[in-house]
Amino acid sequence: MDKRDYYEVLGVERGADSAELKKAYRRIAMKHHPDRNPGNDESERLFKEANEAYEVLSDAEKRNAYDQFGHAGVGAQGGGAGAQGFGDIFGDIFGDIFGGGGRGRSHVQRGADLSYTLALSLEDAVRGTEVKIRIPTTTLCETCDGSGAKKGTTPKNCATCNGMGQVRMRQGPFSVQQTCPRCQGAGKTIKDPCHICHGRGNVEETKTLSVKVPAGVDDGDRIRLTGEGEAGIHGGPPGDLYVQIAVKEHAIFVRDGSNLHCEIPISFVDAAIGGELEVPTLEGKVKLKIPSETQTGKLFRLRNKGVTPVRGGAPGDLLCRVVVETPVHLTKRQKELLAEFQEIHESHGKKQSPKKSSWFDGVKSFVDTLKP
Repeated sequence: MDKRDYYEVLGVERGADSAELKKAYRRIAMKHHPDRNPGNDESERLFKEANEAYEVLSDAEKRNAYDQFGHAGVGAQGGGAGAQGFGDIFGDIFGDIFGGGGRGRSHVQRGADLSYTLALSLEDAVRGTEVKIRIPTTTLCETCDGSGAKKGTTPKNCATCNGMGQVRMRQGPFSVQQTCPRCQGAGKTIKDPCHICHGRGNVEETKTLSVKVPAGVDDGDRIRLTGEGEAGIHGGPPGDLYVQIAVKEHAIFVRDGSNLHCEIPISFVDAAIGGELEVPTLEGKVKLKIPSETQTGKLFRLRNKGVTPVRGGAPGDLLCRVVVETPVHLTKRQKELLAEFQEIHESHGKKQSPKKSSWFDGVKSFVDTLKP
């Protein structure tokens, strides 16, 4: 297979300067680095291709030869890892953020991850939604392109540790390795700091983000927004933003996994002779038939009226528990009718109140056992 044009590989124009090349390479290398894409052969190929392109184009002599004669002009020099090795190229730009290198602490550091708690109604959590949020964060300083150095200058290797970030101190017969006191372990020093970020490489700002909440998320779930955390130090990659879902308490429903629960109060008349009720669901109202002689606590299951899990699968059910409500604030006439009903009811005894009769029979037997 013919090699692609190196400028095309990095996605830059032929006249791109070193800062543009570096920025383009960093973006591709971060996306396709093997540590982030284990077992992905395509990402590994793209990573090596970008490394090879940057190795040639970042070197003035090699780039000049390539511009004149193409791939033939660089010959074996543009072979990917080459004598320099992609570890050196990648380390020069990213340092030890992937655990590589061995040259002490890197001047470049990954940005911190951020966390944001997003309060949602049960309806939005179940159906999914899109929400705009505002977060205080840090972003890459565009003036210095994240280097921390004044425009037109670059950070230099620390003169004390020679870029290692650490120095060796002798204490008697022992040699102790310590953090470099001059650069504080960065390995680099900035003689002329950027006047915008004051040498840090990033600036503080509040940014607005659009968060797509998938249908079915539950309380405590997290949504990861890659690269939306704080900007890296001195041009390092940004951290991530983790949006934690907090589902508000609902006036009717309680969620339990993919199922929803609710309590439905019914009159003792409906419980005794049966009836039909309108029951709310997240999709609208449905009819629920209450059979005669329904007791309080009876559970009715409405299939597939619950929640479809965010990771897929069948929707859950809506479980309705009926609670027989004792009437209050009775009128005189209602009390007379109930007294009449009670008189007729008691004449039928155990037949109409089997649980009550059984309970009192049990109490009588217990009391009889206590008699001397």
